[in-house]
Amino acid sequence: MAAMACVSCGPPRVTLPSGTGQPRADYEPIFGAATASCRDVRTLTADLSLSGSAGRQRLRGHVIAGFAPGALRLEGVAPFGGPVFILVAENGQGTLLLPRDHRVLQSAPPADILDALAGVALSPDDLLAALTGCVKAGAAPIAARAYGTDWIVVDLKDGGRAILHRTGADWQLVAGLFGGLEIDYGSRLGGLPQMVRIHSADPGQAPRVAIELRLQSFDINAAIARDAFSVAVPPGTSPITLDELRRAGPLGY
Repeated sequence: MAAMACVSCGPPRVTLPSGTGQPRADYEPIFGAATASCRDVRTLTADLSLSGSAGRQRLRGHVIAGFAPGALRLEGVAPFGGPVFILVAENGQGTLLLPRDHRVLQSAPPADILDALAGVALSPDDLLAALTGCVKAGAAPIAARAYGTDWIVVDLKDGGRAILHRTGADWQLVAGLFGGLEIDYGSRLGGLPQMVRIHSADPGQAPRVAIELRLQSFDINAAIARDAFSVAVPPGTSPITLDELRRAGPLGY
């Protein structure tokens, strides 16, 4: 288990290499070394600060997050009072509780709920991989191209790309493209990014997403009780549909 506290400045947006590049044959060990730390993350608990926008909606807040294989818990913390939202998911099914509105969405795909909440359609495992520096869950390299001596773009199995930059003798994964999103990583502490920016890779995407997540503190590979990924729905809570949540707009509940 590793426990860490993070303070950093936001990373600049990465200028991605352009053009065709030159095939590079030794990409597998380079990619393996660059992603060793995030590939070892099985569980994560973290305090996240969030800022940015999705569509016309400004996003800002504090989220307590927990991840295990196939499972997540995200709790939106307000300055005063109870949580703004609680999202739990396990085995491909998610529940979103909106305590202040006394509404609940049950048995929906977690990626769809995240898309409606923040414009980011990622599964629990993909979100964990994005936050920890691996771009997507189970990222496996299948080809690569070099751009000069200091940049490599790695194609990933089942879609997506990882962009690696060399500093001295070491290669670092600095950005990725996956699911219509570009993910940029700032400086790292203990091998994991201190800041993650997630934004729309396609300028025409709707809603246009630009989110910055800062890991204020986090624990890696600590045991998490499975009941953390469930939530008790209070009596008198009314159902809300996924379509209603989408119509409300990102975090527009």
